[in-house]
Amino acid sequence: MDQALTLLHQQEWRIMDYTTAGPNFTPIESFALDDTLCESVGTGKSPAVARSWVHRNIAVLGIQDVRLPYLESGIEWLKQEGYEALVRTSGGLCVLLDEGILNLTLIFPERDQGIAINQGYEAMYQFIQLMFKDLTTEIKAGEIDGSYCPGSYDLSIDGKKFAGISQRRLKKGVAVQIYLCVSGSGSQRAEIVRRFYEKALQGEETKIAYPKIKPEVMASLSELLGINLTVEDCMFRFLKALQMLSGDQLYNSELTAEESQRYPYYYGRIVERNEKWLSR
Repeated sequence: MDQALTLLHQQEWRIMDYTTAGPNFTPIESFALDDTLCESVGTGKSPAVARSWVHRNIAVLGIQDVRLPYLESGIEWLKQEGYEALVRTSGGLCVLLDEGILNLTLIFPERDQGIAINQGYEAMYQFIQLMFKDLTTEIKAGEIDGSYCPGSYDLSIDGKKFAGISQRRLKKGVAVQIYLCVSGSGSQRAEIVRRFYEKALQGEETKIAYPKIKPEVMASLSELLGINLTVEDCMFRFLKALQMLSGDQLYNSELTAEESQRYPYYYGRIVERNEKWLSR
């Protein structure tokens, strides 16, 4: 068994589903939850966590996006298109979230030998392959040129990206996060991000190489597989895959009392960072 697959075979999985939390549930809350849970898992106070979440019309910027020369113009464009903007704490560049995008986080404890960066990415890649193995064996990992938030673990079918993976490491906890474009138009989302960079760069040369987005290289799973997939369908697959990996040792959970006490600290830190980054 390879290292990534070993990582997925946890003795116990703690499930936290926020896909129906409603429109007032914000990505800042999600990122604060992941940081809180990273601490719990990393310090041994919680088993591995599998968390699912959906947000409505948010553009989540990477830290490098904060350095765009005309960021305010880009954010104003996003607002005109109905998207709020905020900055996440994990790596990568701008991604869009909406009701057709399912976000998943797997949080692992680091063992004595630690978890290599690629091991975390590979674990999520194999997990997604497991989720959809009855529908396709053509999911590939590798950077898709022209996609938004490009990375070496872009997930694609026939050269079209439908998902991207990032990581967050905190206090011996490793959170591997993925956004899955389940339904809707991947190319339309990409066009919005393309215009964001156009407005935020205005042709200016920068030290950071921002992506030159080609909307046609992005699609949703529904488009790629030719079926009407929903977030609910994918949640069923998510839970079934975890069940296969844990031998039924999984349970639904909310924050513990101790985690609820730690959560405001992480929430406040992300709010403070956003105020600092977006006021530059």
